[in-house]
Amino acid sequence: SKTTGQYHSLKGTVVQSIGDLTGATTWQQSGKDEHAQGEAEYNAAQLKGYAEGAVDRATGKFDAVAGAVTGDREQQISGNVRHDKGQAKQSANRP
Repeated sequence: SKTTGQYHSLKGTVVQSIGDLTGATTWQQSGKDEHAQGEAEYNAAQLKGYAEGAVDRATGKFDAVAGAVTGDREQQISGNVRHDKGQAKQSANRP
């Protein structure tokens, strides 16, 4: 998740800094590794959220148009809500 990725990225930076201050190369390397893993996890979660938002936007737009064409007001509203939800998810996860 993005939160877990941020945690590990920050923790890795702290561990690396302690290693830098003390000269402990194992701490330096461990910190670098954890920071990199945290960044990778954050970026993967961000990309996943962005892709999910794109799917919601497209599906929502399709449902809204289909509802408008068939006169199904409930489907149209539901589609618009899903589209807007997807748009918000994409905005929150923009790379």
